[in-house]
Amino acid sequence: MSNPEPIIVYTSRFCGHSWAVVQFFKGQNIPATFINIDANPEARQKLIELNNGCASVPTLVFPDGVQLTEPSTRQLRAKLGLETGGLMQKIRSVFRD
Repeated sequence: MSNPEPIIVYTSRFCGHSWAVVQFFKGQNIPATFINIDANPEARQKLIELNNGCASVPTLVFPDGVQLTEPSTRQLRAKLGLETGGLMQKIRSVFRD
């Protein structure tokens, strides 16, 4: 069985949101390649191209080509198939069993 292709995550050490996304990925053991744009002009330029002229971090590029820029935790969980549903969905599931 082959390892899944990692998600590319563009970050900056000056961005709290980037830090939170990195911690989320590490906590969920999700394979990712973290690219810090602070001292990497080529990566920064690539990020600007991806975001139509903006160096917005965090920006994630998934193996399927989907790109999320500054995603919320909920957006990340949904994209990664980790979303467990809201409170009403949990309540309904109790009464279905």
